[in-house]
Amino acid sequence: MDYTLVIALEMVRAVAWLVLLASGLAIIFGMMRIINFAHGEFLMLGGYTVVISTGNGVNEWFAMLVLAPLVVGIFGVLVERLVIQRLYGRILDSLLATWGLSMLMIGGVTMIFGNSVTGVATPLGGMSIGDYQVPRYNFVLIFAAIFLLLAIWAVLKFTKAGLIARATMQNPDMSEALGIPTRWVYMATFGIGSAVTGFAGALLAPMTGVVPTMGVNFIAQSFITVITGGASVITGTLSAAGLLGSISQGMTFLTGPVYGDAALLLAALVLLRLLPQGITGRIFKKSL
Repeated sequence: MDYTLVIALEMVRAVAWLVLLASGLAIIFGMMRIINFAHGEFLMLGGYTVVISTGNGVNEWFAMLVLAPLVVGIFGVLVERLVIQRLYGRILDSLLATWGLSMLMIGGVTMIFGNSVTGVATPLGGMSIGDYQVPRYNFVLIFAAIFLLLAIWAVLKFTKAGLIARATMQNPDMSEALGIPTRWVYMATFGIGSAVTGFAGALLAPMTGVVPTMGVNFIAQSFITVITGGASVITGTLSAAGLLGSISQGMTFLTGPVYGDAALLLAALVLLRLLPQGITGRIFKKSL
């Protein structure tokens, strides 16, 4: 019974992990159609914000929940104004530009901090489930993923800002004709997607450690989740993360983490073969 409960908890944590990794990319790629190859480095920047802040005496929770989203969100706005705004509708160019930004960020951070892993203390300690010990921080990740999805859903569904953002992404020319300042909407949307990514990077830092190349480990999982989920930001991210996370973690328990990652990739390939437009392109077409 205890072993089953631990397995269930780890599967839910794996789903939450993918939700956190993919939510910012779902906004930037899913809504804006910008292929942000620097997504992993935005996660890394959130992690280093926590490292620097806590090293200078800032409370760890404040650094993770406030400073990291703020810093990465502002950085995202600068990137959008200086680079991305010239590349809308040019998918290949945006891919190359953000890939170059990724290399620049990795090189710059390596020059400043070196190429060693910097640890961040995991808050809250552990708890016992029968004979098994699990980190209490797993529950933080799970609740953070739930809160993040609910917050994005509420903004897009019930606020004027969310309605304007959705309208601008679907038909920018009509939105411009109606007097909506689309360039500012794009800037704000990219900034919010970046802030969400920074939030995720900060929360994952205690579990993974922080190193300049950490984004390389996450970029594939993020894109696989978003593409498999399809066009719907909330439903697509949740359904893909739930399916892929459960398969990956289940295989990890049975065989090991290498086969777990391989199972995630294989499941995504099968799903995309059966559902080329993603899960929400076939099953939840009108979902948000």
